[in-house]
Amino acid sequence: MDFSGQYELQSQENFELFMKALGVPDDMIEKIKDLKRVTKIVQNGEDFIIAIQTGDQVLVNNFTLGQETHVQTPAGEKVKAIMNLEGENKLVVNAKDFTSIAEFNGDLLTNTITFGNVVYKQISKKVEEPATEDQL
Repeated sequence: MDFSGQYELQSQENFELFMKALGVPDDMIEKIKDLKRVTKIVQNGEDFIIAIQTGDQVLVNNFTLGQETHVQTPAGEKVKAIMNLEGENKLVVNAKDFTSIAEFNGDLLTNTITFGNVVYKQISKKVEEPATEDQL
């Protein structure tokens, strides 16, 4: 399955609680909680670029399936993580303090992130066909 595409946030659960758990200041949470959020994914074989745009801010992380890499959290912290493919439609990122499971079902992307005892869930809808690196 090719995961490439542009996905626009439709709904989310526990956003504020999740951001607080990550250490994001309350004033920043207030600024970003209602901003449009778009996730762009570019897949080239086992290599992925994932860019999350919230308002004017863009957070970009690169992964190769099965290889340890450093990723940046929304709080700006760099952590070691490994992304693996489970089945044909799940990308699972494991890091020391969190797990992210991105499940693709048709044109919907459901991302569930567990950080400690906080579970943050977001549902996004595919709005464009595959993104390319120059669109990030």
